[in-house]
Amino acid sequence: MLYITYQIITLKRLYRGKLMKQILFSEKNTVKFDLDYVEINEKKLQKDDLDSSTTESYAISKMRDFYSSLIAKQYENLVVLSGSGTSVGIGIEDNKGKTMHGLWKSVIDTLSKEKLENFCTTIKYDDFKEEDSDLEAILSRALLAQSYLDDKDIYQTIEDIQTIIRKECALTLPDDSPHEAFLKKATSRKLKYSRLKIFTLNYDLLFEQAASKNGYVVIDGFSFSYPRRFNGVNYDYDIVLRNNSRIVNEENYATSVFQLYKPHGSLDWEKRKLGTEEYILKTPETKQPLMIYPNRNKYESSYEQPYFEMMSRFQQELRKQNTFLIVIGFSFYDMHIKAMIYEALNVNPSINLLMVSPDVEKENSFLDLKRKAMHNGSIYLVSETFSDFAKHYPYSRIYDFSTQEINKNE
Repeated sequence: MLYITYQIITLKRLYRGKLMKQILFSEKNTVKFDLDYVEINEKKLQKDDLDSSTTESYAISKMRDFYSSLIAKQYENLVVLSGSGTSVGIGIEDNKGKTMHGLWKSVIDTLSKEKLENFCTTIKYDDFKEEDSDLEAILSRALLAQSYLDDKDIYQTIEDIQTIIRKECALTLPDDSPHEAFLKKATSRKLKYSRLKIFTLNYDLLFEQAASKNGYVVIDGFSFSYPRRFNGVNYDYDIVLRNNSRIVNEENYATSVFQLYKPHGSLDWEKRKLGTEEYILKTPETKQPLMIYPNRNKYESSYEQPYFEMMSRFQQELRKQNTFLIVIGFSFYDMHIKAMIYEALNVNPSINLLMVSPDVEKENSFLDLKRKAMHNGSIYLVSETFSDFAKHYPYSRIYDFSTQEINKNE
């Protein structure tokens, strides 16, 4: 307890007052600002000395300059971990990605306060709050209660909540989405390097829709033949171009290809059984998608296929040399994923971590990671939304081979 309190006090001192916000954390590079000053790497600049209208806009531009130069270094292994922050607010009309608080509001609005309050009483969940209850904790308690209470209402309410979650995650990609911009920029890299790998914890199909809309080939663990069945070996395949004019004996990798992993499942996955054989099928028509719903059994569920394959691949990627891990919109609440990242930071000296979240500037957020960043030169935290991050992500036109000839000398 004293240790946690010490962390909080130490981090609060960094703000030098309630109005001072820090938007970039790292061992050697920091950016802070208030109404009158910008502080960059402990050097204070007065508002009157800035070539900007506000201290905030100046500080944000410096933060973006920093992470742009960091990303532009071109790492051999680029891994992206995408959390709910890459879906929140994305969609069309009234159906847009929601936070857990937003999902709870949808559950309340659909099922009513009275029904949920009675449900929580039945499963002996004592922390019911109409405005903001912990949906994950409620589902965890409900699944536990279901195992010893012979009550059909518990089963039905769990089904109703899961149906609402599926409906709220059935998002449609809007025009000019950040997913499209991000894919275009993040895949523009040297072809001799490994493919961009995106691990998304979201159930929605926004990355798939962005890929389809812009002609990307997605290697997602499913076969290219129909019906599309899951097999982890499919991640070991790649796509090369063969033509009669090849002179040199080397791989001619196809452009606009990336790998996609979904460790918590997807709206278009379905488990089927054929005789004694069980297999995972990719189909948009499924009414029972294969997903790990929010509950505290996520760790145990991750040992089942296909989730185990996804998590194993994630751990393997983090141990590779010259790896750049970009974490976007992830809360670090999933302990098994957090443990893998922290283990990689301890054992892989060539890994770099960039944490992207608008919550970074909040004093009590990501305390442990901020503390690590103060003493580890390979950890960086920036306060940025996914939409703004995609907009300011550096675009290496020289490595965008979708509209130009491949430079064999690279």
